[in-house]
Amino acid sequence: MFFEYPALLWLEILPLLLILHYVYLELARRSPHLRVSTITPWKKSGRTVFSVVRHLPFAMRIIALSMIILAIARPRSAGEMERVDSEGIDIMLTMDVSTSMLARDFNPDRLSAAKDIAIEFIAQRPYDRIGIVVFAGESFTQCPMTTDRATLINLMKEVQTDLIEDGTAIGNGLATAVARMKDSDAKSRVVILLTDGVNNAGEITPQMAAQIAKTYGVRVYTIGVGAEGMAPYPVMTPWGVDIQKVKVEIDEALLKEIAETTGGQYFRATDNTKLMEIYSEINKMEKVKTTVDSFPVYKELFGRYAFMALIALLLEFLLRVFVMRRLP
Repeated sequence: MFFEYPALLWLEILPLLLILHYVYLELARRSPHLRVSTITPWKKSGRTVFSVVRHLPFAMRIIALSMIILAIARPRSAGEMERVDSEGIDIMLTMDVSTSMLARDFNPDRLSAAKDIAIEFIAQRPYDRIGIVVFAGESFTQCPMTTDRATLINLMKEVQTDLIEDGTAIGNGLATAVARMKDSDAKSRVVILLTDGVNNAGEITPQMAAQIAKTYGVRVYTIGVGAEGMAPYPVMTPWGVDIQKVKVEIDEALLKEIAETTGGQYFRATDNTKLMEIYSEINKMEKVKTTVDSFPVYKELFGRYAFMALIALLLEFLLRVFVMRRLP
């Protein structure tokens, strides 16, 4: 057994100080006395049960305080080991956040659907390092590669369209993702690049970014999102938001070229279900068992100490109410 917060055990000095204070008060307290003509009736009387029982409430309080301190120090045990297959894969989710991602051919829109399905994908890969890159007219890293799923999911939820200048810089987005994993020692490095448009911004061309990815052994899966033909899109007018039909333009030839150059694959998602199927397919393809790691399985023990503290407090209450009652 060990304690997660051993420094808190220093608080155990408090019960000791309280005991010393209690003993001091007992020694300093003057015993009640009464003048009598003879002490014969009391010569054979020893200490009464009450003289011992009266200390029990204080003892129960000290025990409760000691148990509470042990409980908040968080005792744990790690007697067992769990063996887990490690995938050895680094994945960078690279997502288009241009305003065209607000089109409503997905439910409720392309960006929201992409975020929700990406979060499900993250949850299905608990042992991989995953990061997030977003791009529009430029790109930046929303979350570096991490195994902290809670932080990763929260940062994915915060992705929105007005984070950066509008546009579609596919090359910049891919290059940023590759830069984040070029020094990785993982057995497999993957970029999942999702966009709904045509490259029209950025200093790095998509073809150059694909060559950089190939150089560093990064495989790129590209996903084009958008319905066939026309898609409903919210447009702000003087009378409020108006839903208008706009043409879906995805440079599928470019996305296929990026995937082929890096040894990946191109997918087309036309609705939520198809996008979910694509992520599921990528999830199945990217499973490379490399190592077997052992992780300790911790067992929390604070509950037993908290229970003992509760019992001690309850006994103190019962003793004071039913045994140590004082007349007014």
